Amino acid sequence: MPFRLRTVIVLAGLLYAGVALAGEVRSPKGVVELFTSQGCSSCPPADSTLGELVAQGDMVVLSYHVDYWNYLGWTDTLSSKENTERQYGYAKTMGRSGVYTPQAIINGREHVKGTDLSMINDKVKSLSESGLGLNVPVTAAMRGDEIEIEIGEGKGQADVVIAYFTKKQQVEVTKGDNSGKTMDYWHAVYDVQSVGSWNGQSMKLTLPGKLMGKSKKDGCAILLQTSNAGGEPAAILGATVLFAGRKKY
Repeated sequence: MPFRLRTVIVLAGLLYAGVALAGEVRSPKGVVELFTSQGCSSCPPADSTLGELVAQGDMVVLSYHVDYWNYLGWTDTLSSKENTERQYGYAKTMGRSGVYTPQAIINGREHVKGTDLSMINDKVKSLSESGLGLNVPVTAAMRGDEIEIEIGEGKGQADVVIAYFTKKQQVEVTKGDNSGKTMDYWHAVYDVQSVGSWNGQSMKLTLPGKLMGKSKKDGCAILLQTSNAGGEPAAILGATVLFAGRKKY
């Protein structure tokens, strides 16, 4: 299943209820992307683990709700086919024949079971120590009604990718394997866009922060991400995250 990012000329919306995005995880240790589902009986512990990673405050942490478990009797309210395509894209990049939940992708390079907090932290550390961490500096901030993104120098080529997420949502599941559970979901991604290209030289992007029409725009992650020959997502070279308003965890 091919992975595709929508390239937009005008990036909209990093405002939430009229408040500009403010706040940033500076110099994150790594990027953790959890692929999960409300209909997966093994996923609630991983969703809790993701909350712990968010509370650590030292990584870019995202969750992608997939749609391939919806047939079991509960349609995940946060799922999308685009999230599923992203996971299958990673599988192709990593030479895997299939996908699973809960799966955590680390820096776009390796995968581990999404429930294992220690393993996730250890993998982020080992990748960094082996030179496969976030080696290209990426920063972003709101300046008035514009978003300013700065990317440093490095090797290779990559896309500048924006992943929009809702900070926290509570969902009551009434059917399927998790029926009767009320669960908290952190940093659930609902849109991914490519907004530019990087060729190894330092660069700046200035983007408008107009409201896109979404009712819950709590933040976004900026990823400097490579792709394989087929366009599927691959190694993440740098990243940062912005949050809406001044709300704290």
